Amino acid sequence: MTRTDRLHYRGYEIVPQRQWSSWCAGIYPTRADLPLLPRSTLKTLAGQKEEAIAEARQAIDHILAQLGYRRTSRSARAKFPSGN
Repeated sequence: MTRTDRLHYRGYEIVPQRQWSSWCAGIYPTRADLPLLPRSTLKTLAGQKEEAIAEARQAIDHILAQLGYRRTSRSARAKFPSGN
């Protein structure tokens, strides 16, 4: 496992990492308008890489829902670009 394994989800970069015999995931915003997530990378250790990624996605969904960020699809953004 290398730190180059990165996934993108709702404007965040998810970086799965092997820690001891478990997996965890770092969550980093890729845009200035997104909030930082208030949790440690090591707070949740999962037995499988996919579990760690799923937990990271749930954390992103949870914080964005609490803050009122709407989920938009890429096609909707392409049809209605900002500024028009």
